[in-house]
Amino acid sequence: MNLFNVKSAKNGLLSVCFNQDANCFACGLENGFRIYNTDPLRQTQRQDFIDGGIGQIEMLFRCNYVALVGGGQSPKYSPSKVMIWDDAKKRVVIELEFSTEVKGVRLRRDRIIVVLETMIKVYTFTQNPQQLHVFETCTNTRGLCVVCPSGSKSFIAYPSRTLGHVCLVDLGATEKPVVEIQAHEASIMYLAMNMSGTRLATASEKGTLIRIFDTETSQLLNELRRGAHHATIYCINFNQDSTLLCVSSDHSTVHIFYIEESQKNKTRSTGAVAFLPKYFNSNWSSCKFHLPENTTSICAFGPNSDTNKTVIALCSDGSYSRFLITPKGECIQDQCRQFLEVGEDGSNQIGATSK
Repeated sequence: MNLFNVKSAKNGLLSVCFNQDANCFACGLENGFRIYNTDPLRQTQRQDFIDGGIGQIEMLFRCNYVALVGGGQSPKYSPSKVMIWDDAKKRVVIELEFSTEVKGVRLRRDRIIVVLETMIKVYTFTQNPQQLHVFETCTNTRGLCVVCPSGSKSFIAYPSRTLGHVCLVDLGATEKPVVEIQAHEASIMYLAMNMSGTRLATASEKGTLIRIFDTETSQLLNELRRGAHHATIYCINFNQDSTLLCVSSDHSTVHIFYIEESQKNKTRSTGAVAFLPKYFNSNWSSCKFHLPENTTSICAFGPNSDTNKTVIALCSDGSYSRFLITPKGECIQDQCRQFLEVGEDGSNQIGATSK
């Protein structure tokens, strides 16, 4: 998920997102874009533009194609265009233009999905893309849409026109009716899907509850409580085998939940006090860690060692933080760097920060 409208004149960062398996991340800048290996941290690609910024960027695993949308003080491309950049050729090879501003882009190996404010358009990923589907949504200024990257499933999920509902469509079988999941009572704030496309996580604008659904049956599988107070959810991500979930918010925290082994999550029980709200008797996160104050953040699971699990957090101030989750459930920060200052060999570059 991209971080939109990042106001950071000091580093020029406009957006940042992980690729589909979180092994890489990309950032759009006032003067181009960069791509990094997530762990160990190192810059893998850098493209500088002297004539404009990149407001949105979307990778397709580690391949040479990257979707770009102009942004910033002086956009490189129109914010109503999607440009598919071929990094092997160092040029744009596909261009899609719309009558309104592009709110989001998602890529599969066979599809280009463009999110507009009230609709989603699906195209073939070919030299001359053909429009295949149009799905109507609620007013979707955040560009919410999630697509299964796996070749075995073709699910796409997006906010319904009905408040708190999520639409789920199988792009490989669009003759089937659209499935509507009644996920929340409030407006949808975030959507995430696991790598295999079997699980869908949702959060509302309240930000207290994350729900996980089975994409085949639409059944509710898990209810996870981030907290009791309102929060804006910035990011939700599953780990590779869908046993863990990480969640970042405007409380400058990242919460870690066990999905399959829910007994490892903390439970705040109220005993016999039955009149208290339901969330006081729910599964809360097993652990959490704090990020720099007043930043927007995204998070994902990194590679696991023999003993520890790792979580990577990227913030709008350009900070990269790596945390270890020990077998005891403790979160220990073992790395904190400014990723815009990191070069191809993983070391800091002198004067590398974008201005």
